[in-house]
Parts: sequence; structure tokens; C-alpha cells
Amino acid sequence: MHEMALTQSLVEAVCEHAAGRRVHSVKLEVGALCAVVPDAMTFCFELATEGTVAEGARLDVDILAGAARCRSCDARFELTDPILLCPCGSADVEVLAGRDLRILSMEVS
Repeated sequence: MHEMALTQSLVEAVCEHAAGRRVHSVKLEVGALCAVVPDAMTFCFELATEGTVAEGARLDVDILAGAARCRSCDARFELTDPILLCPCGSADVEVLAGRDLRILSMEVS
């Protein structure tokens, strides 16, 4: 389960940016190609925030579909999983989006 490693890095970044202020919520954007399970990440977030300024904070995770371009037929299409195959059948695909993990916002006091 790679969610724990991702979440620990996320919590470190959030706590550093909070600079001692209390964190109430974090909004996260995760690309579908990261293969992150939102419920698993929420569970890991609760564990990783224990004893930090983010303890008890709410985590909101938005999953964004991936995007790709086929080098064979030049079609652009959406990717919802890591299977990189164009509807035309070609596997010669360039991933344009969907591998990002971004902190969109955090609420602190």
C-alpha cells in the first residue's frame, strides 16, 4: 500500500507549510494514474497526523482522470486506469495528465 508513504510526505509538507498553526482541513487533487484509493489515503492521513498540528484535520481527495495522446492516430482521450491503450488499439501513447498529486488548499488557524 503506497498510500501510507504518499500520505506521510503529504503530512510533512502540510505541517511545514502550517508553521505551527493548527491545520483543520486539506484538499488534495490526485491523478487517476497514481492508483490511490481515497479511503485508504484518508485512513493513512488519520494515522500520519497523530501528534502533529494536523491531528484531527479533514482530508478531501479529488480524483482527476488522466489524459493521453495516441502517437499513431493523434487522438486525445481520457485514461481512468494505468492501462495505456488508445481506442484505436495502439499502445504508443503519451500520457498528458493523471500522474500528479497536488495540495490544492489547506485551512489553518
